[in-house]
Amino acid sequence: MSCDLNNLSVLAYANGFTLWHYTTEDVDTDVDDADYFLDARDLLKVGDMILANTETAEASPKGGIFRVLAVSDTSVDVSNMTAVGATNT
Repeated sequence: MSCDLNNLSVLAYANGFTLWHYTTEDVDTDVDDADYFLDARDLLKVGDMILANTETAEASPKGGIFRVLAVSDTSVDVSNMTAVGATNT
């Protein structure tokens, strides 16, 4: 699987840092696979963060943040997703 660039958009940019939004029907454990974001290698920078909505076709979609860990001409790696709003007690 790979990212759909149509679903990746800039939320904010400042001081060389970009906060992105990405939405997908894919599960977060696929999104954090190495090179999932390879098609975005010219856009992403190490340290950027991707606010994401995953599993959007499911009854309980997930939300969280991925951090861009490495970018080169041949590879892009992001962190595992840190869930946001996963529990309600």
